[in-house]
Amino acid sequence: MRVLLTTWGSRGDVEPLAGLASRLLELGAEVRVCAPPDEEFVELLARAGVPLTPLGPSVRSVVNGAKPPSAERAFQLAPELVAARYETLTAAAEGCDVLLATGLMPAGARSVAEKLGIRYVLACFHTAGLPSSKYPPLSRPGHASSPEETDIKALWEQDAQRVNALYGEAENRHRADLGLPPVDNVRDYVFTERPWLAADPALFPWQDHTDLDVVVTGPWILPDERPLPADLETFLEAGAEPVYVGFGSMALRTSPDFARVAVDAVRAQGRRVLLARGWAGLAAVDDRDDCFVVGEVNQQALFRRVAAVVHHGGAGTTTTAALAGAAQLVVPQIADQPYWAAGVAELGIGVAHDGATPTYDTLSAALTTVLAPGIRERARAVAGTIRTDGTTVAAKLLLDMVSGEGRSTHA
Repeated sequence: MRVLLTTWGSRGDVEPLAGLASRLLELGAEVRVCAPPDEEFVELLARAGVPLTPLGPSVRSVVNGAKPPSAERAFQLAPELVAARYETLTAAAEGCDVLLATGLMPAGARSVAEKLGIRYVLACFHTAGLPSSKYPPLSRPGHASSPEETDIKALWEQDAQRVNALYGEAENRHRADLGLPPVDNVRDYVFTERPWLAADPALFPWQDHTDLDVVVTGPWILPDERPLPADLETFLEAGAEPVYVGFGSMALRTSPDFARVAVDAVRAQGRRVLLARGWAGLAAVDDRDDCFVVGEVNQQALFRRVAAVVHHGGAGTTTTAALAGAAQLVVPQIADQPYWAAGVAELGIGVAHDGATPTYDTLSAALTTVLAPGIRERARAVAGTIRTDGTTVAAKLLLDMVSGEGRSTHA
């Protein structure tokens, strides 16, 4: 069996595909991956044993460009990505049996699969964008406005119009070039009626959140056996467990002094600090030996050895911290991150910071709560319940699909 996996997005969109690719290879499948050409993603997929076929511009160039992402840039990027998918995926999908797409609205991917006559699967890592008759876009069950206050159907129609405005012209122009009829609703065509959800149900409650027939596989985790760097080991062994602070692919443009705020707040708790550089470029604020800065590192190993994890609430970081039994302080920035933060708080394994721009006072108050013994004990108890079989479930579903035992995922 030959499988093409594709995404465009941050590390949280790429690493799950690396995990699935690794498992597919173990089961004897041939795998190709089309993803953004960022160097760290090339290295990430190399760990999974799969070369990266470049798709579109680098994500870092978009996120960390001279100007922050804007609506104008979104209307430039959307057709650019559609064109890249038609060109790149058409070549990469030759000889494949199935194409699985995820990440930022993968318009174009299903059309390529349709033209080539191969299976297509849409996978997502949360349900916040999936159509629902009960909840408006970007809401969680139990947190939405009531039907009396909000015309939910109208909001979802507006959401479909927004996606059409961004992707519709480019999608249908390329479809016409392939001899395919136009699609009226790009969002629903891309999503299909049976998307896959690669998330842990406890961390991201989704039940009754969408009208679609969701297939839950569990999170897609790439095992990481890399040892921690020697200098990091030395720091960890030199004192009490530090507090990890890292924001992954977030640029933190609204919090230019975040490193200082975080270091001061953690020190006020009598704790050492472990800063992850990330795309925000977090750096030490002085030369004191109670602060250590790390780059790319094995978080699966590291999170088992920290007092708490302060992060942005990405799906991957949240799941990794939960599996490690680490207490979490989530400072959500964009998109689905507030939902992961709420899930962490509802499970009792951490705290959701109120707002994306913490101050010394708000961060200190949240740290006081998250460093209390009860949170850590609860986090360790929940760790054993987090699913780790997601890549196996998804890989076997793909194998069954190609062998004719699984249902088609086409709408």
